[in-house]
Amino acid sequence: MIGTEDKPLRVAIVGSGPAGFYTAEHILKHEGTHAEVDMFDRLCTPYGLVRFGVAPDHPKIKSVIRVYEKTAARPEFRFFGNVEVGRDITVDELRERYHAVVFAYGTSTDRQLGIPGEDLPGSHPATELVNWYNAHPDFADHDFDLSVKRAVVIGNGNVAADVARMLALTREELSETDTADHAIEAFSGGNVKEILVLGRRGPAQAAFTNPEVRELGEMVNADIDIDAGEMELDEISREWLDSDDADPTNRRNVEIFTDFSGREPEGKAPKISLRFLRSPIEIQGDGKVERIVVGRNELQRGDDGRIRAVDTGERETIECGMVLRSIGYKGVPVEGIPFDERAGTIANEGGRVKDDGSQVPGLYAVGWIKRGPSGVIGTNKKDAQETVDHLFQDLEAGAVPDAELAADRGAVETLLNERKPDHVTFEGWQAIDAA
Repeated sequence: MIGTEDKPLRVAIVGSGPAGFYTAEHILKHEGTHAEVDMFDRLCTPYGLVRFGVAPDHPKIKSVIRVYEKTAARPEFRFFGNVEVGRDITVDELRERYHAVVFAYGTSTDRQLGIPGEDLPGSHPATELVNWYNAHPDFADHDFDLSVKRAVVIGNGNVAADVARMLALTREELSETDTADHAIEAFSGGNVKEILVLGRRGPAQAAFTNPEVRELGEMVNADIDIDAGEMELDEISREWLDSDDADPTNRRNVEIFTDFSGREPEGKAPKISLRFLRSPIEIQGDGKVERIVVGRNELQRGDDGRIRAVDTGERETIECGMVLRSIGYKGVPVEGIPFDERAGTIANEGGRVKDDGSQVPGLYAVGWIKRGPSGVIGTNKKDAQETVDHLFQDLEAGAVPDAELAADRGAVETLLNERKPDHVTFEGWQAIDAA
């Protein structure tokens, strides 16, 4: 029987971010079941967005890594870094060697604006800048022109707030963080005088968390600017804030924005300016970003009750030298796995992978590749619990496949030693990190 001491449940987890580690923790702590977990990641470095997505000046958030290290220290856990599933080992090969495979590789690409000029030099996904200043190996050679006077950030979520803040930090502030050295030098030698953050909807609907908003108004050497007129909420926003659809975060954000709008500028530079009800229409320039045309929106409630930002036809041209797009992420498919192209996620129901509505035995999804890019790091713990609960329900019901090579814990290592001899173990990663 699978899950006994003689025949442990063997699970492969593809992806080593928070969702993957919480999944491993839940599996290995499951009472009454003997289990072993092997985790695979394309990079030699574990922890995913905790390492490469969290702003370097937020060390407390990164401290969750200590929880993951406890899971990694268990003898039933192994890490195989520098191994790309779909290239170095196929999904079918994993299914032959594990009773279950859980996909936790996140959403690695940015959604595009779909407007003219989006691909001009100087227009970047915000996550490219984030990966660059966090020393992601794929972005070490990227170049950002920080000599520009105005940078425009499109989006009203925490990533937009992070990049705006990073562009405004002083060398002294940056030096106290784990920002990559090349980024500290570039930021410190930059000439950005204004960071303009544009939101498609109104201040009441902004997706920032309260701490991220407050930080924008606590910069050592940067002013925060919101025009008082921006805080004259329309009737739809006022009604929405009073309804059950809004939560305390939305209400508190409006209070913080209102406080910002009443502040007198202190003459600091750069200035972080927040503007709402603006959508990008076109990015213009002669061979590089020189300006952006934005449209003014108004909020309307649709027949389904949802609030939408609708273009009024009014246009505004803003001179700028850089555009950072932060409007969301989407996942990429792995060969052999049913994929929902519209949602940008693996097709699943509660973490059980589905193909044309039918469950695919032994395949599961967790985290952003399961539900889409939403929530904070802690959200993944509850999300992982749901997937793991369904895995164990399937195990109890006899619906987990008895994989041909799962009885041999060394089967995957033998294959990787032949095919990918430079794969990195967790101990190897710790040596790299210490060096």
